[in-house]
Amino acid sequence: MDRALRAAFDATWPAPDFETVGGFRVTRAPDGGGRLNSARVIDAWTADDIERVAALQRGRGDGPRFMVEDGDAALARALDGRGMVGRDATAILEAPATRLMELPIPPVTALTIWPPLAIQTDLWAENGIGPARRAAMDRAPGPKTALLGRIRDRAAGVGFVAVHGPVAMVHALVVPPEFRRQGVAAWLMRRAGHFATGHGAPRVALAVTRANAGALALYDRLGFVEVGGYRYFTDAPAVAETAT
Repeated sequence: MDRALRAAFDATWPAPDFETVGGFRVTRAPDGGGRLNSARVIDAWTADDIERVAALQRGRGDGPRFMVEDGDAALARALDGRGMVGRDATAILEAPATRLMELPIPPVTALTIWPPLAIQTDLWAENGIGPARRAAMDRAPGPKTALLGRIRDRAAGVGFVAVHGPVAMVHALVVPPEFRRQGVAAWLMRRAGHFATGHGAPRVALAVTRANAGALALYDRLGFVEVGGYRYFTDAPAVAETAT
């Protein structure tokens, strides 16, 4: 990720609290998901810094969790040497906002609404985005908005987009299973492109797990390209003993 994208990634989904431990920023937001409960490199780090971060996270009752950007082989090796394993590989994708504006959006298909309506918070809650994660949306300074997708007069998708500098980041994009493969997510992303352009941001970006093949295919069709990625390194799961 370049500097502008990294800044937008943090500013548009901010943690409520953080501590600086050596070369790491350690964020915490109980029930807020991995991104808001991890340690991330912000400066030169040492092996002692890793131990101090892990001790801090364990002292809070959490396991150690480090967000490691693709290409940071030194940190990945250091964590692997301490028995931690990488998981939840995630890609950072980006597209020009103008590319998303190439097709006109049908009326009332994809709307921008802030603050979110009850139906939007309900859709998020039903898909694992609870109050702690939605609080990140409230903390984001903006410009920001919630996205609402509609099909046949029914709420069919929801998302959040916020602008920081030249980048509009899309977060918490959800389309319930019964509305998938009907174009809802694509229209929501196109609406995000309009919002970005309207607030002076020429770039639209998002994070998606590499295991989500369907989403990756969609974003590829919309013109997104991979510009970065990361994994979380955590303690290896305990191996249950087998009776012999």
